[in-house]
Amino acid sequence: MLCASSTRVLAAVAVGLFLQIASGCAERPPSTTAAASRATTIDPLVLTPVPIVLDGRLEVVTPAGRGVVPIHASRDWSVPQPDVTRAVVVVHGWPRRDLTSADNAASKAGAAAAHTIVITPQFLIAADIEAHRLPDDMLRWGREGWKNGYDAHGPAPISSFSVIDAIFARLADRRLFPSLNQVVLAGHSAGGQYVQRYAAVGRGQAPLLAHGVAMRYVVANPSSYLYFNAQRPVAAAGGTCAHFDRWEYGLSGALPPYVEQPVSASAIEQHYLSEDIVYLLGTADNDPNHKELDRSCSAEMQGPTRLARGLNYAAWLRSENGGRFSQRVVEVPGVAHSSVRMYASTCGMAALFDRPGCEAMEEPVAAKSP
Repeated sequence: MLCASSTRVLAAVAVGLFLQIASGCAERPPSTTAAASRATTIDPLVLTPVPIVLDGRLEVVTPAGRGVVPIHASRDWSVPQPDVTRAVVVVHGWPRRDLTSADNAASKAGAAAAHTIVITPQFLIAADIEAHRLPDDMLRWGREGWKNGYDAHGPAPISSFSVIDAIFARLADRRLFPSLNQVVLAGHSAGGQYVQRYAAVGRGQAPLLAHGVAMRYVVANPSSYLYFNAQRPVAAAGGTCAHFDRWEYGLSGALPPYVEQPVSASAIEQHYLSEDIVYLLGTADNDPNHKELDRSCSAEMQGPTRLARGLNYAAWLRSENGGRFSQRVVEVPGVAHSSVRMYASTCGMAALFDRPGCEAMEEPVAAKSP
């Protein structure tokens, strides 16, 4: 596929790591309670400036202000693309580096992805901006904030979820995409966490649904899930976990300003259950001590590993809906915590591109109403 906004390496300045250490001291957590309950050891890659900044640019404009994010699109989406029938939008993981896994899967999928545009936004933090000497209008989030929908630290308080809203608005433009009939929003690890929360509270789907475009969400190996009530599959260690139902684990506490108020947990749950969601779980993503696994008490109450947490969440949703559950839980045999291997697996390609071969993806799903 032609690539109008290809990735290029922007050399980081020598002081990049020093700048991250300095700015990290002033890092504002998205919420004090969430930060206090987190026991995760932060992967050094999360703290280090990214080696690559995508060279495409997307302007995001909201009532709160304007900003720009780096983005990659596998086609030039500034001009009409009449043969594109599917868009796959992929959110990277916590270190902000896995930027080509969906393109690799599209190449492997062959004819199944021939009429697909693959789009990858990149959510930067202050260290990335400083190391690459990026312009002042480049949006930057806290290292935890972007994956949970919180506002950017600058240049305007724009939610990371508004980036997807902006992408969806472009895709809904029938002058550019007259034949588009399916949009897939996918994410692995922290990207999967982002996608799962967006499926619950996101607002950008409306213009696509109005044009009859089907939506699918692919949630791959996240560290945790958003629950809609106080039930959890595992009792708190020591008998107590004060913040287990706060956002990003539940709908209590200080939610991102993006989330519409007042919040109705039951309405959000019913909306969420009506969505076409695929839980893509690697059967070998079962390490309870993985370096990027959320090991806060709030996450541990969902299960000991990513695989267990995904299976537990699906079981909880099934019980919530009287056993009726139209979403798909797809296990990928032998794959651990790898976006490249997950998306390029037989079932990963089926989830992203509807490529035949994955029995779990071929099971019928109840029709969704806009």
